[in-house]
Amino acid sequence: MTRNRSAPAPSVGLADPVRQLRGVGATLAERLARLDLHRVQDLLFHLPLRYEDRTRLTPIGSLRPGTSAVIEGTILAADVVFGRRRSFLCRVQDGTGTLSLRLFHFSPAQRAQLEPGKRVRCYGEARSGATGLELYHPEYRVIGAAAPPLPDRLTPVYPITEGVSQQRIRTLCSQALEILARKPSTFEADFTEALRLLHGPTPDISLADLESGRHPAQRQLALDELLAHHLSLLDARRRVRSQPAPKLAAHSEALERFRQSLPFPLTAAQNRVIAEISADLAVGAPMLRLLQGDVGSGKTVVAAAAALIAAGNGAQTALMAPTELLAEQHARTLRDWLEPLDLKVALITGRQRAAQRRHEAARVSSGEAGLAIGTHALFQDEVTFADLALVIIDEQHRFGVHQRLALRAKGEQALRGGERVPHQLVMTATPIPRTLAMSAYADLELSVLDELPPGRTPVTTAVVGQERRAEVIERVSAACRAGRQAYWVCTLIEESDVLEAQAAEDTAQLLGEALTDLRIGLVHGRLKGEDKAAVMAAFEAGEVDLLVATTVIEVGVNVPNASLMVIDNAERLGLAQLHQLRGRVGRGAAESHCVLLYQPPLSQTGRQRLKVMRESTDGFVIAEKDLELRGPGELLGTRQTGLVDLRVADLVRDRDLLPVVQARARELLESDPGQAERIVERWLGSRARYAHA
Repeated sequence: MTRNRSAPAPSVGLADPVRQLRGVGATLAERLARLDLHRVQDLLFHLPLRYEDRTRLTPIGSLRPGTSAVIEGTILAADVVFGRRRSFLCRVQDGTGTLSLRLFHFSPAQRAQLEPGKRVRCYGEARSGATGLELYHPEYRVIGAAAPPLPDRLTPVYPITEGVSQQRIRTLCSQALEILARKPSTFEADFTEALRLLHGPTPDISLADLESGRHPAQRQLALDELLAHHLSLLDARRRVRSQPAPKLAAHSEALERFRQSLPFPLTAAQNRVIAEISADLAVGAPMLRLLQGDVGSGKTVVAAAAALIAAGNGAQTALMAPTELLAEQHARTLRDWLEPLDLKVALITGRQRAAQRRHEAARVSSGEAGLAIGTHALFQDEVTFADLALVIIDEQHRFGVHQRLALRAKGEQALRGGERVPHQLVMTATPIPRTLAMSAYADLELSVLDELPPGRTPVTTAVVGQERRAEVIERVSAACRAGRQAYWVCTLIEESDVLEAQAAEDTAQLLGEALTDLRIGLVHGRLKGEDKAAVMAAFEAGEVDLLVATTVIEVGVNVPNASLMVIDNAERLGLAQLHQLRGRVGRGAAESHCVLLYQPPLSQTGRQRLKVMRESTDGFVIAEKDLELRGPGELLGTRQTGLVDLRVADLVRDRDLLPVVQARARELLESDPGQAERIVERWLGSRARYAHA
């Protein structure tokens, strides 16, 4: 008996590259890599998107439009027909009825194969066509008098990419399952059975359960995958915490002098978090802390206190911000607070002139500047630190994991040749739902600023269609005539500095023509750093009434006199971004408003989003809704690795599994670390290092 040509060679194992499988050459391996399929084992976790029931024949006479089914019959006629498009049409009859197979793309070989008198078995979706019911480009095979048996399991439909057909991926997944059955495996028997079931369920299994992701086999794999990610994060924390870090003792007199110098009292929440950070910094292990707080809760002053503690020990701090505007805002604020206390601040951004950037970098390298603030420019080779002991990352979800590792590495170099690693404080003004915080940041201690400073006023939100644009412009005019200031934010579907700048410029011109008595400023991503800074300084000083801007003002802008925010085409933005933008107003004592100007008709998601914004100002409520509407990938940032790459689990659907995952992870690390390692390896492999940083 000849061996199945698609069967894998006996020597191939689950950990081997997919190139070892029969039929996989260099080109196909490259295409499979696009699907993140590198090892044979990866194919086991490449689960179907859906299933097709091909286990029974359907009589042609009982077919209805929109139904997908397997039919079997004899070809009565086969001809090339001409119309708007040339096609090859076969009439098939089974005794209960007749339908047509229509191929728009066909070869001479297919014409020869599908000739009158042949019996065919086809699978496809029946549609109403010119000849009655038709199957367009069905899967088919010509069969003899003795028809082959029908499959006894549902047919999987997998995620594919260009150049990889469904049939090819099915064959490869079958090979991986054969290897799993043949080779001794680290997979438990019930885990193996769950994989087998999901690659080929029996027809009695509920398709509704499978499609909803609630089948017990899917839940078992989801639990295991979440466990793998959780274990990898705990291991990352253990590895980092096992390295030495500088002991930074807090000097209470310096902190008290800092508090006294501020033009406002700290909240109880700010004092609590500063105490938590002080305790972390005093230990000889690296601090790994996530500080989250709603818009306007005062994270910057906490960061300043942390930098002051480092400076009191003769060490430096790096504060990384995602945009130049935010970096410049931080630099202005922190210079005002810290330079009177003898802590010098340097600013390093990509748009600075080369000479200025070299000058600021020299101040950092020499140790003259105890606090370096910057964008990704802090990663440049020319920026070295004299003694970097604390890394603060603001709006951390905007950065890729490799960038965070690079900044940590700079600290390792600066701290005596890598003998010590810097402390890390990660900050976000995008409240992270507890579901995500429990999962994506398991390696970080969590601090929450759950109290707004006194004097902040709630923001009233209105949702208004573009047909009332003139009313909104009049509202801006009235607010500015009353001595207040306003923002007008322009949004675009495409992320393009050029297009966004053009949209903002056009809007500023139109508003200038309508509001001739107002002083209008313009800020967008293509302005030079000094020009942006000048406009922002004028707005903060009250010399500009209306600031027209792109979403570059999303974070870091603090103008208490601004009481009105208009977001143009608000339906284009996600909830988190809308909430951040709205947070630019309501920072003073005046009653504040946000107008969400939308272009009808709204999609269902757009309607839900704007409804949430109108009804709630609580960032955590909004974040939970955002998680449901957009999923974890958007909340964590598109460049974030780890939980965004979940193959089976879904953090919204499977959130009830997280307490079980946490308990199981602790139990495994204590009782069976070898098994914990195997679970991480089977899901993450080489990605484990980058699950979080």
